[in-house]
Amino acid sequence: MKRTVVLGIGNTLLSDDGVGVHAIRRLQQATTLPDDIQVVDGGTMGLSLLGYLEGTSRLVIVDAVETGGPPGTLVRLAGEEVPAYLSLKISPHDIGLPDLLFAAKLRDLYPDEVVVWGIQPASMGVGLDLSPPVSGQLHALVQKVLEELETDIERP
Repeated sequence: MKRTVVLGIGNTLLSDDGVGVHAIRRLQQATTLPDDIQVVDGGTMGLSLLGYLEGTSRLVIVDAVETGGPPGTLVRLAGEEVPAYLSLKISPHDIGLPDLLFAAKLRDLYPDEVVVWGIQPASMGVGLDLSPPVSGQLHALVQKVLEELETDIERP
């Protein structure tokens, strides 16, 4: 049986850095997903998330993604784009995610498919609220993640 993990990461104390966590919370409230899709609020837990990857064939990461584009721009990365994304460290928070995926490779836990959905942040300052450009795109981000999961949801 294939298993999908949707992992929202970020620091909700640093405004837009917490967009992945905000999106995961909305996703959890918006819909009931099949048992083989696990939604995880990863916050800033880093390597302690490794256990969630055991038996996972598909990982969908939701995060703030620094691309230099206009704030609120939705971003999707997949396949070889993900290691490139990690090597450039265009995620605004520390090295937790690259370390997590590197450790997953070392322990032979790396999923068959890894996708990153994110939003270009506007503000990384201290604050509990998302900036207006990011907040305005939060619903669209959650919808994109749900679209990403459609093939998993429709599985018999």
